[in-house]
Amino acid sequence: MIHITEPKNCCGCNACVQACPKHCIRMQEDSEGFLYPFVDRESCIDCGLCERVCPVINQNEPQKPVVTLAAVNSDESVRLASSSGGIFTLLAERTIDNGGVVFGTAFDENWDVKHICIDSKSELPKLRGSKYVQSIIGNCYKEAKTYLDAGKEVLFSGTPCQIAGLKRFLRKDYHNLKTMDVVCHGTPSPLVWRKYLDEVSSMYNIAQITDIKFRDKTDGWKNFSLSIKYKDKEGAEKTFRKTLNENVFMRCFLSNMCLRPSCYACPARDGKSGSDITLADLWGAENICPESDDDKGVSLVLLRNKDFTLPGFEKKEIEYSKAVMYNPSIESDVTLPNKRDKFFRLLHRSGILKATVKCTTKSKFEVLTEKIIWNIKNRILK
Repeated sequence: MIHITEPKNCCGCNACVQACPKHCIRMQEDSEGFLYPFVDRESCIDCGLCERVCPVINQNEPQKPVVTLAAVNSDESVRLASSSGGIFTLLAERTIDNGGVVFGTAFDENWDVKHICIDSKSELPKLRGSKYVQSIIGNCYKEAKTYLDAGKEVLFSGTPCQIAGLKRFLRKDYHNLKTMDVVCHGTPSPLVWRKYLDEVSSMYNIAQITDIKFRDKTDGWKNFSLSIKYKDKEGAEKTFRKTLNENVFMRCFLSNMCLRPSCYACPARDGKSGSDITLADLWGAENICPESDDDKGVSLVLLRNKDFTLPGFEKKEIEYSKAVMYNPSIESDVTLPNKRDKFFRLLHRSGILKATVKCTTKSKFEVLTEKIIWNIKNRILK
């Protein structure tokens, strides 16, 4: 029987819920907004399956990539609409062309983030782009298994812990399954995201949100912004956009303040998810492959399965060690902030995200100072 004694021991992948033969496990939101499994003990038959599919209990060994690439999609419009180089779209298009289906994250009508399945290229914009909120998997593992058993090709994308959960749930290899995870900084609280949207809606007189981009490249790929397109209560169409240093939610996210407790000791980072391929931003592209760096986005591609064939795109092999130097989240967990508990206490007490972030996270000046120091150290190392 799955029993979570400490929040850090659950990544919220939902594998246990979907694997339970008696359907006696349900996910319930805690005070921080994260989902955890709860068991109906009277219905439980102690089969132990929920524990066998848990990626936190059953962790794999780290796996280094067989090939490390810098890559971009030659379609400029797709690249600009993507978080980095637009490589996910190429992988998804190939799967759909082969008659398969693609699983990934999308916003629902309330702008919550959920995993969905698509089988049409026209639906790809829903899955394109990063969503910095933990997605709700629902029954996607079971749905993917149904397609796989029917012989359909499946591309399943998600965070490392979600891919690890899928692999544990399936309990066997499928030749028609391709898995893709992302280099994950950590998954922010859906509760914090909802509070952010409520505050922005009130501040800007928003009647209806029409689009959200966590990685708007209007101000450049390196200086990306969180943008929200909306209609105000007078019916005018407007756009709210702030850079990562100015945006309250992004400051909260990048300071590690609102991440899921399991993210500070991720059970699936560094290739432990068992994914075929990992995608990320190639930070440091201006030094690693300056010929590809036009500030429109360059993807880092970590190929972990030598039998996985890549579609055609502009790519260049690079050193894995350099990729890790500029994007340490590939291998290293984020640091647990000393003020994390204080952050959630203040948030519940005041109900105001902006004030809570101001009290518990570093100022723009402090972040800038740290960035300058980091750059100086990096130059000295070079």
